[in-house]
Amino acid sequence: MKKTLFLFISASFVCAFTTPVMADEQIELLKQQIEQLKQDYEKRIQALEKGLLAAQQAAKKNEQTLANVQEQAEEAEMASDDSQQMMAKNSFNPEISLILDGRYASYQNNQDNYQLPGFLPGDEAGLVPEGFSIGESELTISANIDQLFYGKATIAFAEDDEGTSAEVEEAYAQTSALFDGLTIKMGRFFSSLGYLNEQHAHTWDFADAPLVYRALFGDQYRDDGVQISYIAPTDLFVQVGTELFSGSSFPASGSHNGVGSWTVFARIGGDINSENSWQIGLSHWKASNIEDRESENLNDSTTIFNGDSEINAINLVYKWTPNTRTDNLKLQFEYFDRDEDGDIALDDFLSGDTSSYHGDQKGWYAQAIYQMNKQWRTGLRYDHLSSHTKGSNYLVLENAGLESHGYKPERYSAMLEWLPSEFSSIRLQYNNDQSYKDSDNQLFLQYTFSMGSHGAHSY
Repeated sequence: MKKTLFLFISASFVCAFTTPVMADEQIELLKQQIEQLKQDYEKRIQALEKGLLAAQQAAKKNEQTLANVQEQAEEAEMASDDSQQMMAKNSFNPEISLILDGRYASYQNNQDNYQLPGFLPGDEAGLVPEGFSIGESELTISANIDQLFYGKATIAFAEDDEGTSAEVEEAYAQTSALFDGLTIKMGRFFSSLGYLNEQHAHTWDFADAPLVYRALFGDQYRDDGVQISYIAPTDLFVQVGTELFSGSSFPASGSHNGVGSWTVFARIGGDINSENSWQIGLSHWKASNIEDRESENLNDSTTIFNGDSEINAINLVYKWTPNTRTDNLKLQFEYFDRDEDGDIALDDFLSGDTSSYHGDQKGWYAQAIYQMNKQWRTGLRYDHLSSHTKGSNYLVLENAGLESHGYKPERYSAMLEWLPSEFSSIRLQYNNDQSYKDSDNQLFLQYTFSMGSHGAHSY
């Protein structure tokens, strides 16, 4: 009994001292749990507030985007109306463009003594006047005539020995909606003989024409006639065509009955990949029964040719244009071979002083143009000519300038061009011209400005 009472007293004593301690620990633990719940709640509230704010901003942005889309749609509709009105106006008012081309030229030799031994160049084959001149400026008018035809006329202004002159450089109508790939052009236009010939002078990469163009065409060949061309519906670019001309322009200039000259040409090209492309062209020109074709010679007399003339040509063009950069490279090559048979006479010789004449004349040029960026280009060009002449009267051929004595004209050219925009350019060019035995150092400073509408350039 005493033992039991002792144990009861002992247990009561332990409980009296341990229970308050355990209660305090539990209270503290509950406080910590409550504090943790409070922090978690605050975090969740903050997250909900951020989500609500983001949703409100997104909704506001969507409203603004919708408003912008509606505004753009309204502007597009207005622009469409303006475009339709403008098209209605343009159907009566042609597009007009003006090309201002001016230059400064300096020569070491007397330009009046310029010659191409072994060749009979045309009247426009000489050098541009020394000093300042307007070069070859152009005024062009073009428009759609109706649903089938397009028309274009170009008036060229140039400086020559007799002062400033104006002439109809091109005036033609061209079909726009015949059979797929078929185009007919009629009027006065640049021939598709070769690669550079059909391009206007202000689009050339150098201030002057290649020597072979100067020797064979008087810089450029154009005539009155008709052209029929066809582009095949293939992945590879294939174009074939023919031209029938009156024969009124050099090198077919003279009297003709009906068709005075004709050409056939073919071009093929394509893309090697997204950065590289190429084109090859073949062409043939022929004029038969040329009568009294006149060419000036170094002796201030006129050489008269009667006979047949034909030209074969090949051209190659390669272009490298990176997709992600502004630099690009163009390589260009053309070769011409002319064969002529007939008679030669000089207008200051007595009647009967003529010579039979057979001429085999060749020429080519190669050039490379590299554009470093949108505003700067540079280029190099090399020209080469050769001729071989046979005839019955050496004196007549000699005075006509057709005896080259084995000399082969050549020329080296370099240019640097600044392009402030696609509508303007300033070009500095140097030529070391060895067209004749006295080498000539030539310097050109050229500006070209384009105003008004201007179509895309050819490949």
